[in-house]
Amino acid sequence: MRALDLELVQRCQHGDAAAFEEVYRAHAGRLYNLVLRMAGSSHDAEDLLQEVFLHAHRKLGSFRGDSSLGTWLYRLAVNHCLDVLRGRQAKMSRATESLDEDGAIEPAAAMPVVPTAVSRLDLERAIARLPPGCRAAFVLHDVEGFEHNEIAKLLGVSEGTSKSQVHKARMKLRAMLSGMAS
Repeated sequence: MRALDLELVQRCQHGDAAAFEEVYRAHAGRLYNLVLRMAGSSHDAEDLLQEVFLHAHRKLGSFRGDSSLGTWLYRLAVNHCLDVLRGRQAKMSRATESLDEDGAIEPAAAMPVVPTAVSRLDLERAIARLPPGCRAAFVLHDVEGFEHNEIAKLLGVSEGTSKSQVHKARMKLRAMLSGMAS
């Protein structure tokens, strides 16, 4: 399989558009599902998927064949999504700092939550609210079915960190969704 990946990458590097289309067709569906869950919206996911494949095209020269092409693309996609999400968090943090400094008054009480069954949409929204590291590990493990050793390689973290991030994500999701279940 890796020999086929290396051959395909070499064809791409030599300008073979059909080879890159083959890479795209083989991996776009799975990568789209990943970026959709990490980004939280289909519009963002479409943009991110295009960015991931542009990034992959530029970086094909760095593919050494140590892992499968699919794993390499997954790692690129995860890292790109994490970078984008971190950038959004930083931007949001800067935007809300001025509100905090102005002494904005918190509402006295929140609206009561009417208990309902947790829907898939509620779950997707809750996943979108997870911190990027927890979200990535959770999506890769509990949604995509990767083992912790694989996640560790994809995210560039230890296996213990992967386990910890998944555990934290589950705990945060339980807390977020606990008021929604009937």
